[in-house]
Formats: sequence, C-alpha cells, structure tokens
Amino acid sequence: MKEKAAAERGTRTGFTTGACSAAAARAAVLGLVHGRVPEEIESLLPNGSRVVFAIHDGRCEPGHAHAMVVKFAGDDPDCTDGAHMTVDLRLLPGQAGEVTYVAGDGVGTVTMKGLGLEVGGPAINPAPRKNIADNLREAAPELLAQHGIEVTISVPDGQVMAKKTTNARLGILGGISILGTTGIVKPYSTAAWRASVVQGIQVAATAGHGVVALTTGGRTETFAMTALRAERPELPSACFVQMGDFLRYALDEVVAQGIQLVVMAVMVGKLTKIAQGETITHANRSEVDTDLVAEVARRIGATPEDCAAMAAAETARFGAELMVERGLGDAFHHALAQAAIDTLTAPDRYGRAFQLRVLVCDFSGVQVADVWSAPAEPHERPASAGRIGIDHLPEA
Repeated sequence: MKEKAAAERGTRTGFTTGACSAAAARAAVLGLVHGRVPEEIESLLPNGSRVVFAIHDGRCEPGHAHAMVVKFAGDDPDCTDGAHMTVDLRLLPGQAGEVTYVAGDGVGTVTMKGLGLEVGGPAINPAPRKNIADNLREAAPELLAQHGIEVTISVPDGQVMAKKTTNARLGILGGISILGTTGIVKPYSTAAWRASVVQGIQVAATAGHGVVALTTGGRTETFAMTALRAERPELPSACFVQMGDFLRYALDEVVAQGIQLVVMAVMVGKLTKIAQGETITHANRSEVDTDLVAEVARRIGATPEDCAAMAAAETARFGAELMVERGLGDAFHHALAQAAIDTLTAPDRYGRAFQLRVLVCDFSGVQVADVWSAPAEPHERPASAGRIGIDHLPEA
C-alpha cells in the first residue's frame, strides 16, 4: 500500500471488487482456522501476483468468520472506490472442498441468461469465484480437505453504486457485480465499459429476438428505441446496448453469439469514423477524416467549393450541416451510411456474418438516414471476429 500511495497521482493502480473480496475471504478463513482474523493479509490475485491488504472489522466464532477490505480504485474514476468489500464465511461440515457463494446486501442477483452465471444466483463473476476459492484452499488446505465453506459477499450501499452501472440493463438487480479478471484496476481504464458492452451483447443474444441495437450514448439510444419500437414494440431494453466507442468489441461478440441483425444508431461524427475504418471511435484515438466527408459530398453532386470547405473543416458536422443547407442532406447522410456499411462488410472485416442496418440521426434526434446491408450469410465467420471475449478483458 505504501508503494501505491507514493506513485504519481494519475498513474496509481487499484484493485478490483473481486480481488478485495478474495483478500477478505482469505483473512476470514484464517480466523476459522486460528480463532483470530489477521489485521493484514497477503492475498493471491487472479494474475498470479501477491498483494498485501489491510483487513478491517475482523471477528470470528465457531463455524463463522467476518472480514472487510476497503476497495482502493487507484486513480480510476470507479463508483466502487472506497466500497467496504465484506465477506462472511460459514463452515459447511463434512462437505469437503465445496465452496459456495451467496449475494449479501449490496451484491446483485442475476435475473437474465447470457452472463455465464446461474439465474437466481449471485452476480459474482467466474474469475473472482476462482480467485476466492484459490485463496481459501491455499490459506486453509486442511480445513477444506474436510469441510466446505459458504462465502457471502456484502457491499454496504451497493444498491446505490449499482445505479451508476449498466447492471439493471444486464438483468443484475439489487446491487453491484463482483468483477475482475486480473485483480488490478488501471487508472482511467475503459476495461469495465468494454466488458459491459460484451456482456450486453451476450444478454441481447439470449433475449430471443435475433437483433441488437448498438448506440453511442444516451441520445442515440433514445433515438434507436423510438425508431425500432415503432416497428417492433416487443423489443426489450436488453436488445439495446450502449457500445460507446467500442464498436469492434461489440461486433466481435455479435459474431461470437450468432446474432443475425445489427442496428447501429449513430450521428455523423462517429459514422464518419466508422466509414474511414475506425472501430474504436474515441475522440483521442483518431481524427475525423474530413477528406472522406468531402469525397462523399462530391459523389452526391456537391460543388467543388463546398467540397474544399468541408475538407478544410475540423468536424464532420460542418459538412453535414452544409449539405443540409444545400438541400443535399438526405443524399449525403445516406451515402455516408452506405460508406460505413461498405467498410464494415468488406471481406477482410465482417463480411456478411450479420445484416447491418445503419440509422442516422441529427443533433436534434431526428432521423436522417436508414440504410441496410445485404442479408447475412450465417456460416460466414470473418477472421477478425470472435477474438474478443469477456474472459479476455482486463476488468476494472
């Protein structure tokens, strides 16, 4: 912890909810063995490294033990920073080696399929479960050789924290999820969001409607919900996933899940980046290619003077609004959407692994284009797809 405090602010790493829970569990199981919960413990992380954690509120009695770790998120803006990751252990006499998990107060319950977790069970992901079990068995091998242990994880105020996450959309109700594939939180990482995008696609796949709507934020999601539910009122919220800037992760998982129709709701800036071949569309990742905007305008009959002005502009929005002024707005947005489809359905991208529908809205949320690709060929699986899965993402 001293090394962490000494690091330059803005670069400090932290620990996941799963790693903190595993450390509390390790301390508690030592309480079961020795009759006293230690005030400090060296815990094994999922990535194989070992870290010393301070233990709070340690107490034990025959067959039960309690311990808590205060989560430190480093310099990551994590809503669970400072959370009291609390573990209560209960001995299961005679159930040799068995480790079971219970969602205590503030930890969510899984209510929908698609997360790789049992419906009705606690929202404790597979990697943290394994990490907790590994720590229990390493710290108390003789105890686990004879008995089992029930692990209850609680997080005071977890219900409030969960409101700042996408848990409800994923069918995780009543609190936060216990996450973390490495145990480490990197400062200002986007890993948790990427992971939630992948989980969102997985849940959408189990909804049974054969479609997922990918949006870039709240405005485009509202637009997509209005447009699609006018056609298909039965579509649940689970079919709408805010992918943010992570189109590639979303589409890779679409292919992995075999979803046949992708509706992408975007505005002109992100649409231009997608048309130019960017599938991670964050503003800091790449600049909008205004030469492409100008070329699209040229194809639909814009004047050379207007094309030059668009190429020299800083944003795609300038070009879109100029084309609207010239009476070419519909043609421009349609052509730009088609360019994005052509890019994503190229043989070296996603081909025809799914059918793509691009819905474009302006900055007032009004639809300005609706363009479809050719139908999917279900057996086509591009080499670029399926390489990103939630188990391979470093989670915050």
